Amino acid sequence: MAADRMAFLTTPRAERVRRDARERLDDWREVYRPGSLLPIVGGQAARCMDCGLPFCHSACPLGNLVPDWNRLVALDGWRAAAVRLLATNNFPEFTGRLCPAPCESACVLAVDGGAPVTIKNIELALADRAWEEGWDLPQPPAGTTGRRVAVVGSGPAGLAAAQQLTRAGHTTTVYERADRPGGLLRYGIPPFRLEKHRLDRRLDQMRAEGTTFRTGLCVGRDLAADELRAECDALVVAVGAGLHRELPVPGGRLPGVHQAMAYLTGANRVDEGELPAAPVSAEGLRVVIVGGGDTAADCLGTALRQRAAAVTQLDINPRPPARRDPGQPWPVHPKVHRETTSHEEADASGGGGRVFAASTVAFEAGPDGRLAAVRFADAEPSDRTPRAGTERSVPAELALLALGFTGPEPEPWLTDRLGLTVGPDGAFARDDGFAAGTAGVFVAGDAGRGQSLIVWAIAEGRSAAAAVDRYLRGRTELPDPIRASARRLTL
Repeated sequence: MAADRMAFLTTPRAERVRRDARERLDDWREVYRPGSLLPIVGGQAARCMDCGLPFCHSACPLGNLVPDWNRLVALDGWRAAAVRLLATNNFPEFTGRLCPAPCESACVLAVDGGAPVTIKNIELALADRAWEEGWDLPQPPAGTTGRRVAVVGSGPAGLAAAQQLTRAGHTTTVYERADRPGGLLRYGIPPFRLEKHRLDRRLDQMRAEGTTFRTGLCVGRDLAADELRAECDALVVAVGAGLHRELPVPGGRLPGVHQAMAYLTGANRVDEGELPAAPVSAEGLRVVIVGGGDTAADCLGTALRQRAAAVTQLDINPRPPARRDPGQPWPVHPKVHRETTSHEEADASGGGGRVFAASTVAFEAGPDGRLAAVRFADAEPSDRTPRAGTERSVPAELALLALGFTGPEPEPWLTDRLGLTVGPDGAFARDDGFAAGTAGVFVAGDAGRGQSLIVWAIAEGRSAAAAVDRYLRGRTELPDPIRASARRLTL
């Protein structure tokens, strides 16, 4: 079978089909129509030009072999394509659903505003088929090295590091303070973006390979961090960046004002069957979401499913342009206006609205002392401060703060015992080889990088694993895609 080498000229871009927006609000399942991806993938993969210098590699910290598996999928060589996909990415079923796909922004077809290859959709179809066909099997090591490694944190960075270290033959245990492993993949990402059976399937694979999980145990408080370090040969800190940004305005402590991640965690625990009802629910309430990123969009989709009376999102940033701004030239990932599936649901149901360039100035109390309204003003374009004379209020009984995170949570019983220090960016300081603090301690993921993307977390976990393996054995054959100092392709 021959693929059409000119498909990038003759085949238009086509994306995965979503279920009806109103229908989606009646359940918590993933938003895409089952079976809608495979029929279009081969033709979309053929649009890849197999560039001599593929810029999608530069935009992807994992170094995914995008042109290789695109060409193989176009030729119906799915199994060979899966081998190449899994060679660089431990969890393509997660990135195919959650990554914003900077690789597509760097696709050569996107030059001058063209339609890039649907890399993310192809990756997802390939990852899901690898599971369905039994190609993505456990890879237990042929033997063990006799070395023990502890990984603290079970988000994507910790899981990637643990899987790589286990496959290298090291006896690896993951410590997670929550009841179940997965970190934000389990408790932060709503099921309509990632159904948790996919996470559980991957965790089962890791257990079959030999990785051990200890949950409900907080290293530092329940188990002395220095004692754990003494019991193992190396330790990887992958606790994420859970220290949320505050909003220092009047009324921020009123009943009814909550951090977004606490709200999402409660909703996810209900879906997981861990709680009978969410500690904080939007049902029947007027909701204001302060923030403009993915977490804010997740809050929007969650509140709509909880049957909020109305939802307003306040984004301090101005509305981005529809097309790439000249100041953000190809191949950087541009800031353009994107409508998430949650915004699509809000538009279809009439249940929500988004206000751009909105600077929140106060949370106002009602007669009962609880939140009754959120006051905001137009944000000055230069410094995002409130513009005088533009203040107004929107009624609200629930306000969710989705302002992002500044770094790992301050836990001296962890940091002091391991000799970790916090750098000027709020993350744990480390050298370019992920080593930090006491000898044999390494830092991976958002804990060392700061709030970032899932694809960077997985890349960090893989490289940190290579650094640990090199520390333990003096050499390594594990993939080492990035340095700790690597940064996104940007201006």
